[in-house]
Amino acid sequence: MVQEISTRKTRWGILSTGWIAGRFAEDLRLVPGAELVAVGSRTRESAELFAARHDVPRAYASWAELAADPDLDVIYVATPHAAHHEATLACLAGGKAVLVEKPCTLDLATSTELVETARARGLFLMEAMWMRTNPIILRVVELIAEGAIGEVTHVRADFGVAGPFPPEHRMRARTLGGGALLDLGVYPVSLAHLLLGVPQHTHAWARLSPEGVDENTGIVLGWDSGAVATLSCGMVGATAITASITGTSGRIDLSEPFFRPGSAVLHRLGAEPETIPADLTGGGYQYEAAEVQRCLAAGLTESPLVPHSATLEVMALLDDIRTRVGVSYA
Repeated sequence: MVQEISTRKTRWGILSTGWIAGRFAEDLRLVPGAELVAVGSRTRESAELFAARHDVPRAYASWAELAADPDLDVIYVATPHAAHHEATLACLAGGKAVLVEKPCTLDLATSTELVETARARGLFLMEAMWMRTNPIILRVVELIAEGAIGEVTHVRADFGVAGPFPPEHRMRARTLGGGALLDLGVYPVSLAHLLLGVPQHTHAWARLSPEGVDENTGIVLGWDSGAVATLSCGMVGATAITASITGTSGRIDLSEPFFRPGSAVLHRLGAEPETIPADLTGGGYQYEAAEVQRCLAAGLTESPLVPHSATLEVMALLDDIRTRVGVSYA
């Protein structure tokens, strides 16, 4: 199968028909060698409407039918995150490689099950944390590794939206894994983890909604090195959605939205600021799709840019934060 993928187009399926699925479908047109051939939904009408809108040849009325399509190499799971676990298991059972939207699942236990299932079947699995495949983010990581700002001492990042959301909206519905942390906070937490690894100290506070999900959350992470991260997420006000990475000899500022920045500015001590421009096309989803195709062509079962270890470590951290603020999806 890997040899076939390396000599012909990578044939994609999309599971779900929502907004993010549509954005991904559009960006997939920008990826050399990518071919979107099927979409699956829980209703035929939804699948057929999506297929017509995005010129997809085949539409399926169930996840299982999509997963059973013998002409697919990889499936992008774009459901709300409460369904990621079930949908990804269905795709893996069908023998398909999977790119699953972030967060991987609602908790560490179910994310671990997906990783172990994929490994046992020898199938590729990657969380769609597109920030980790973004060219500017990758350049920032390179600069830090080269010592451009010295040793990292502080990461600050925020992601807040204004709302308001009705009680049945997925952002507030507890049964759908609602709350700011998993939907928005996963980005600031992932950025801190990308730059500093697993923290040794965690503190968090949140105001909860009447439904019992976090609607305004603050997080402080600490490392034994002395580094700290101050992070926030919420759905009660639109924040700047920027980030700053401070080191002992400089700082890097990421523009809005920091997980897909339009630019980055490097401030070195005693030097004029240097702008790192973004030469980006599309919505930014094409970079994660290209990384999936690169890994499949190389015969990899996980991406070095978004490794399983990072997914599980961030998920464990999110579990810890949820426990501290009193949010449970049980």
